[in-house]
Amino acid sequence: MSYQDMEMRAVYGLTLCELIEQNKNVLCLEADLSKASGTNPTVCTAHPENFINVGVAEANMIGVAAGLAREGKIPFCASFTCFASRRVYDQITISVAYANTNVKIVGTAPGITQGPNGGTHMDFLDLAIMRAMPNMHVYSPCDVFELRAMMKYMATHYQPTYMQLLRAKMPVVFNESFEFNPEKATIVSGGNDVTIVTTGYTTHLAVKAVEQLQKEGIKAEHIHYSSIKPFDISTLLSSAQKTGAVVTVENQSVIGGLGGAVCEVLSEHYPVKVKRLGVPDAFGEVATEDYLLNKHGFNVEHIIEACKNIISSK
Repeated sequence: MSYQDMEMRAVYGLTLCELIEQNKNVLCLEADLSKASGTNPTVCTAHPENFINVGVAEANMIGVAAGLAREGKIPFCASFTCFASRRVYDQITISVAYANTNVKIVGTAPGITQGPNGGTHMDFLDLAIMRAMPNMHVYSPCDVFELRAMMKYMATHYQPTYMQLLRAKMPVVFNESFEFNPEKATIVSGGNDVTIVTTGYTTHLAVKAVEQLQKEGIKAEHIHYSSIKPFDISTLLSSAQKTGAVVTVENQSVIGGLGGAVCEVLSEHYPVKVKRLGVPDAFGEVATEDYLLNKHGFNVEHIIEACKNIISSK
């Protein structure tokens, strides 16, 4: 089976195995959710000496990871996004970011993809709170090839990092030749009428929206941000100066995440109209992805409508 036919979490586990084989200092840390993360049985069977399950103790996992990093290890710590960011925010702040330790934190099933587990487990603010943390890099891959390139970069660059991980199988946007550069966003498709900015999960939605807009004679420029922090300012400014209108789409709260980053940059450097699509100021609930996409207004049809409205208002 090729990578593009696999779930994202399966590719995470296989790539982690490769990284361990290349460098025995790479470690896999789990807080009793290894099956959900895709590292059980992959990593724990192939490399038991590099696999540590701390139990249901996420804060302890971060502390252990920070200690291991200080000794030259490269720990990848995974859990649900709510546990990997919100629950352990203070431990990450002090032991990882403030201490500037080489810990890689992986938040699985971000945003509405946590649907079956409901509001308590559905984290709409991890990009925002992790982006606000000094020293922290914040990434969100959209497909398996970007994920692999991103993990290889993370394993070879010393920096505190937070990465979202979609667990399910996702459509392919890139290919095996994709090279990850956190300083540079990717222009998925070019256009002059409107700029669509996405990351992670929503990039697939925007690809479909752009195709439909193209059929209607509207040329949208689609920018995918692998990295929310650092944030590529120049690519956004160049596009906004060309189109004069920007629509952001994120699997997050519209407060403080990708849309927030875009608005911060444009308000300071080149003010244009921006429409932010995503989750409003609300908690999650037990529901399907389709239900939540429609309820909160950031599915393909909503992206198309937002683009048309912002173009007409220019």
